[in-house]
Amino acid sequence: MTDERFKTIPLKGLQAFEAVGRCGGVTAAALELNVSPGAISQQVHKIESFLGVSLLERSGRTVELTAWGRLYHQEISKGFEQFALAGQLLEKARNETALVLSALSSVVNKWIGRRIFDWQALHPDVQVRIIGRDREPRIGFDDVDFRVSYGSDVLQHEHYTELFRDWVVPACSPALMQDRAHAARDLFKQPLLHVEWERHFTPYPSWAEFAEKAGVSFDASTPGLSFTLSSSAIDAAVNKRGVVLAQMSMISDELEAQTLVIPVDLRIALRESYFLAWDRAALQKPHGREFRDWLIAVSRQQAVASAPVATL
Repeated sequence: MTDERFKTIPLKGLQAFEAVGRCGGVTAAALELNVSPGAISQQVHKIESFLGVSLLERSGRTVELTAWGRLYHQEISKGFEQFALAGQLLEKARNETALVLSALSSVVNKWIGRRIFDWQALHPDVQVRIIGRDREPRIGFDDVDFRVSYGSDVLQHEHYTELFRDWVVPACSPALMQDRAHAARDLFKQPLLHVEWERHFTPYPSWAEFAEKAGVSFDASTPGLSFTLSSSAIDAAVNKRGVVLAQMSMISDELEAQTLVIPVDLRIALRESYFLAWDRAALQKPHGREFRDWLIAVSRQQAVASAPVATL
């Protein structure tokens, strides 16, 4: 027979109390659950009324678990840990058949997240999950089959291959520079958008480097807006905020839609290449090996599209 008590337990109250005990206070629990401290206190009061005991000892702005509270929290924590484990098991089960690709956020937003529709058109029955994450996953431990990495970060993984070396080029909205045949010095009359990657990456090509290559004088102390994500700087350029040194791999759609133009086609190579790493077990999944080969083939095409056009 079903115990009627389990039908009336205030589940939100349980969640609130568990968070208070684990986080060490009402305010911390409220931050974790994205509610107000008052809402946490209200939910805990419901549990206390339901149980008929005091779970928290309140003293001004601080609270501590009572003896009853410590005993109760110890037991319900086991249930919440089981909930978390069930979620992990479900996630693992979802990923057993899906191909899971992790990549840097900008790479997902502006490159592979767009190209993946070509794969989907060829393989409509294959489920692919794409995760945008700048921190390198632990392949073999995290639920990731493939990872697009940049530079030496790939050395953390056991199995990998080089994909392509990208190039940057000046790009802006046609509203800023309608004529695409500009001199390099004309770019510096416009607001400049800068990309400054996180320090553990090799530096992104700068406007100072571009000016030197173009033979144009440039004051490196000139103020400007900087972005840590290449994709954010590109979005700013699309929105007519200035000129950006954009990665060729990330602006093909914008160029086709003419929301960006290349006023001066002078390109600078990134200092390092993109790489693809994979879990050996991923190649045993249905279409796993085929997916890896497709990623490599698409990258070879991108290498050609990104590089400067050879001149005779």
